[in-house]
Amino acid sequence: MQKRPGGNEMIFYDNRPDPDQLLQQVQRAEQKEEAHSRKPGKLKIFFGYAPGVGKTYAMLQDAHDQLNQGADVVAGYIEPHTRSETMALVEGLEVLPPKVVPYRGIKLREFDLDAALKRRPQILLVDELAHSNAEGVRNKKRYQDIEELLAAGIDVYTTVNVQHIESLNDVIREITKVSVRETVPDYIFDYADKIKLVDIEPDELLRRFEEGKVYRADRAAAAMKHFFVRENLDTLREISMRRAADRICRDSGSAHGKRAVNTRLLVLLSTSPSAVKNVRVAARMAEAFHADWKAVYVETTGPESHSPESNKNLRTAMALVDQMGAEVVTLYGEDAALVIAKYAEMAGITNIIVGKHNHKKRLADLFQESFEDRLISLLNDVEVHIIPDTDNPKPFRPGHRVQLKRLFSVSTVDMIKTGAVLIAATLLSMLINSLDVGSQNTAMVYILSVVLISRITSGYLYGIAASVIGVLAFNMVFTYPYFTFDFLKTGYPITFIIMLLIALITSALTVRIKEQVRSAASREQRTQVLYDLSKRLLATRGLENIVELTNWYIVRLFHRSVVFYTAPPSQGEAGRVRSTEDESHPELLEKEEERAVAQWVFVNKKRAGAGTDTLMGAGAFYMPILSQGEVLGVLGISCTKGLIDQDTRIFLRMIASQVAMALERQRLSDEQSRRNVEAEREAVRGNLLRAVSHDLKSPLVSILQKSTDILRRDGEDKQQIDRLAVGIQQESKWLVKMVGNLLASTRIQSGETALRRIPEQVSQVVTEAVARVSARYPNRAVSTRLSSAALTAPMDATLIEQVLINLMENAIQHSGDDSVITLRAFFCKGKVVFEVTDRGEGIPPQELSTLFEGSGSYGGRARALGTGLSICKSIVQAHNGEIGARNNANTGATVFFSLPCQE
Repeated sequence: MQKRPGGNEMIFYDNRPDPDQLLQQVQRAEQKEEAHSRKPGKLKIFFGYAPGVGKTYAMLQDAHDQLNQGADVVAGYIEPHTRSETMALVEGLEVLPPKVVPYRGIKLREFDLDAALKRRPQILLVDELAHSNAEGVRNKKRYQDIEELLAAGIDVYTTVNVQHIESLNDVIREITKVSVRETVPDYIFDYADKIKLVDIEPDELLRRFEEGKVYRADRAAAAMKHFFVRENLDTLREISMRRAADRICRDSGSAHGKRAVNTRLLVLLSTSPSAVKNVRVAARMAEAFHADWKAVYVETTGPESHSPESNKNLRTAMALVDQMGAEVVTLYGEDAALVIAKYAEMAGITNIIVGKHNHKKRLADLFQESFEDRLISLLNDVEVHIIPDTDNPKPFRPGHRVQLKRLFSVSTVDMIKTGAVLIAATLLSMLINSLDVGSQNTAMVYILSVVLISRITSGYLYGIAASVIGVLAFNMVFTYPYFTFDFLKTGYPITFIIMLLIALITSALTVRIKEQVRSAASREQRTQVLYDLSKRLLATRGLENIVELTNWYIVRLFHRSVVFYTAPPSQGEAGRVRSTEDESHPELLEKEEERAVAQWVFVNKKRAGAGTDTLMGAGAFYMPILSQGEVLGVLGISCTKGLIDQDTRIFLRMIASQVAMALERQRLSDEQSRRNVEAEREAVRGNLLRAVSHDLKSPLVSILQKSTDILRRDGEDKQQIDRLAVGIQQESKWLVKMVGNLLASTRIQSGETALRRIPEQVSQVVTEAVARVSARYPNRAVSTRLSSAALTAPMDATLIEQVLINLMENAIQHSGDDSVITLRAFFCKGKVVFEVTDRGEGIPPQELSTLFEGSGSYGGRARALGTGLSICKSIVQAHNGEIGARNNANTGATVFFSLPCQE
């Protein structure tokens, strides 16, 4: 309370927030806004056709130019060179210390990514874009480090040679006869904002080699005999210029640079080693045509699908497609050409790239149309590009070894089954023969036994063996002379051969049908799981329920522990973990190191962890759940039972897409609810403004009139002046109280006022509220009735006292001067009920519905303290309670509210 110079008292309500808390809130809001609005950094690549052309020198010169213009330039990593002119340009630049990594007894110097992110310069120099990091570093490749820097908003200068571009790797290997292991995906090169071609004449480059300015003398001599010959350099220079020209053409926005809307490329993947080459060809064609492209693999039931070597080739090709930014589509069917033709027609494919294996001619090829010819016949309007398999010195026969291995695999159980069925078939044939119903029926029994054996055993061996044994048994037991092998009797050789062929074909067909049934069952199960998950996600509401359902499905399907993050761990988010019963280390996913991997996935929107090229030492595989380029969550799958294979990853992507739709739908629902709350708050604010205009108008007019009367009287009639001054003071106090109620209501509705709900004795709260009202209105009587002195309820006592005070003041103003106000409190059906009853004129029925909206009055009074009733409603609802009013049977009205509690 403060006194004004004139002696009049004025009350101030000091509800200002803590300055330190306010500062922290502002800083958190700024950091969040900065994270959302942060623009990715720009990448500038200094591009050359061979080492020694001057890429690093040009990069350092450009860096000094930027430094002279006031830019914050830091050298993150510069590859040590033998050229003194190049290393001299490093002087004058801030250089980050390299990260020392022990490796096989030596110490390697690597780029320190964490130090660069902590330093956060405007421009960072990182040499050798295609470099492979040592084991123990976060990322496997340096270009992945640069992707993190760009995501953090740091501009990066780097260098790369043309032979390191992934799509050009095989072409350059054919030209130079040298295989380059360190490559950079094409999308990194295409993502760069600027490409600066660094070029010198091949003769000048060779002179530099001879002078030892590129490599040491011993290494330079060997390089000039193999890689650095004049013909190779000329070709590499031409390729680098063409690639740079394509980039300029694309950036210029010319007709040739625009993406071809009607060109769509499709490359066919197989288990052949040449599949990688086909992918690179597709990437080059897509770059040349400026078109979209996809890769397709058709899964059949052939034996090659079970070959570890074939699966490795397929995984390598799929990983390369994913690395180049394209999409892998897996299709299913026996007729691969027909499946691909239907998909190409549906997807609008205009060009198909297929590899041609160098098979040896077989007898079956004379009666069977080749895959390429059948594909061309099915696609009349599609260009088919056939790429010969020239990389393999030996003809590639898919699954040949696997087929032999499966053919001659031995199982004791299957041997017992085969013997039992053949014995039973022999005994049944002897019975049929004794009945003299024809020897052809005996042959049918053996053929039936072959079908049965092929059905109940695995592989081809037992069906083939049963076919041969059946023919021998038929010849030995059921042909004359008995119990001797005689294949030369008239008519029987043809019978034996036909019987053997029928048994063999029947056995092979039965095994093939089993494989098809197994594959179809697997696809059916996967489809059913996705359908069931999608159906249950559609019916699931609430973020926690969606996460719990997803974790349950993944544990059930893959028998691995899983963790699900819906927010970055840096924000204090604890992932929801679900473990399997047989997990050896169920606490693995809760370690701080694993949380750091999940945080990286949130920030960089890419997969990481075990089985990837980033943070390979993690104990789990982490993948982001993306929707419209935003990470809605991160899913982590334990890898203690082994790395996750490619098929499981594809299935996880399908599951993640379903979960992403559910999370996006839940987010939109939450956003809609939030908007509805905001709309309701705006409506309340509008009601408050109407209440302010209604309730403040009369006292302001009164104050204005009385102050005008005082000014006109000029000191005469002091008693009348004092009476007017007292009236002004009363009106001012009422206005101060109104403003306080208005501010308190606004804070509660906006969530700024935090409730402290602790068990409080109702009697103490009621006594305190009545005491304050009695002090303000000493001539009015308030009667209290409590059902029990020990009645307690969880509440914020200060706010509930304010509610009771407001209701009692409202009742006093709407009842006679000599009437008694009654306050009751009692327990009823799990709630504490408070009732304030007056004996006034009651509430007009038409105003009961809007009584607590702060928009009017009742009883014809000008000052209804509408804001006081509005704040009562806000406080009670914040306690999860209910408030209402009713007219009494005789006279007056009762305003009541209830708070949840336990008896």
